[in-house]
Amino acid sequence: MHTFTKAEKNRGRIETRTAFVTTDIDWLEQKKEWKSLKCIGAIHSEITTKKGTSSEWHYYLSSCELSAQQLLHHARMEWSVESMHWLLDVHFEEDWCRIESKDVQQSLNMFRKAAINLIKNFKNRNNSKTAISNIMFECLMDPQMIMRVIREN
Repeated sequence: MHTFTKAEKNRGRIETRTAFVTTDIDWLEQKKEWKSLKCIGAIHSEITTKKGTSSEWHYYLSSCELSAQQLLHHARMEWSVESMHWLLDVHFEEDWCRIESKDVQQSLNMFRKAAINLIKNFKNRNNSKTAISNIMFECLMDPQMIMRVIREN
């Protein structure tokens, strides 16, 4: 078994993630059901804030032989995709969109992502603690705010 640990301090919290990977899967009875299975992994996340410590486990099956460091990297990339999807759904209710045209769906998705990225960049440049939804509302209510967000990117 291989392990890799990475700790990050961000927004007043410390997150320590430890990845565990094994390619020794001969013991797994269900191995035949996953013909291309090459490794099994787990990631343990421990988050410490002023309020205390919490932890959670995530489990992975892979058709690639991954090192623990690679598993941690791929999992983080997946989490960033999920994070963007969550933002799109929360702020634009994208999952509720019933437009049937694939071209229109793709165009709206690109515009929504561009809007979120503009606002994220604006927040970062201004060290703003304001929620994305509040900045979006401010842009809706004040055209000058839209221009400021665009101009400062």
